[in-house]
Amino acid sequence: MSLSDLIAKQLPYLRRYARVLTGSQKLGDGLVRELLEAMLIDNGLRTDAGASRVQLFAAFSKIYASAGADLAPTPADDSLEAITIAKRLEHVMPIARQALLLRAVEDFSLAEIAEILDSSEEDIASLVEGAIEDVEGAGWVRVLIIEDEPLISLQLEELVTGMGNEVVGIATTHEEAVELFNATRPGLVLADIQLADGSSGIDAVNEILEHFPVPVIFITAFPERLLTGERPEPTYLITKPFSDDFVRAVIGQVMFFGSTAPIA
Repeated sequence: MSLSDLIAKQLPYLRRYARVLTGSQKLGDGLVRELLEAMLIDNGLRTDAGASRVQLFAAFSKIYASAGADLAPTPADDSLEAITIAKRLEHVMPIARQALLLRAVEDFSLAEIAEILDSSEEDIASLVEGAIEDVEGAGWVRVLIIEDEPLISLQLEELVTGMGNEVVGIATTHEEAVELFNATRPGLVLADIQLADGSSGIDAVNEILEHFPVPVIFITAFPERLLTGERPEPTYLITKPFSDDFVRAVIGQVMFFGSTAPIA
């Protein structure tokens, strides 16, 4: 596979990781763009990052490490999302979060994560274990699930309640979602992109966010369609089919940042 083909194939997933890691599409996509720009002027970096998926993520991790200190001082704008992210990033994000997301969301092995984060495999195993404990102790939240596939909604309900949270209801259409949200006012929404009546989960969420800010995790079988970096897109995205650890890791990260902007 050519360097350009490898990078093009992995870019959506690098954007996904960067967005979840920073809690923001703008920050995450900006760091990915910074990596690509650096690769254009540095032949050595381009060769290294293009060698494999592991090396690409390793190069991104170096960009993140070098830029991390500059992400926190001031919000990008006066929105609730920007203010929340800036406040949270005043505290250095533990490397354990990176290790957990690489493991649960991007499905790297412990050995690969050790290479990406320039650490030992033993240390990475310990970091992942610690991060899982952090997720499990992240606190209690009431959750609305917007999902039209019964088996998936059941799986999500079991995962959410298994983490100690409460599911306030399951909606299968845009109208049901808005009505249930207004009636229950949950602290987190899990929303499928395409609903049973042909309506859009994004439209339902945007209607909700017009009146009440709430963290949202979107669910889709076609993540590459929402990870282009060319327009406002979801920050938090779960890909079907998903693992239990994937869902737990993303929920934990959303609760860390605690805000979601509308999607245009």
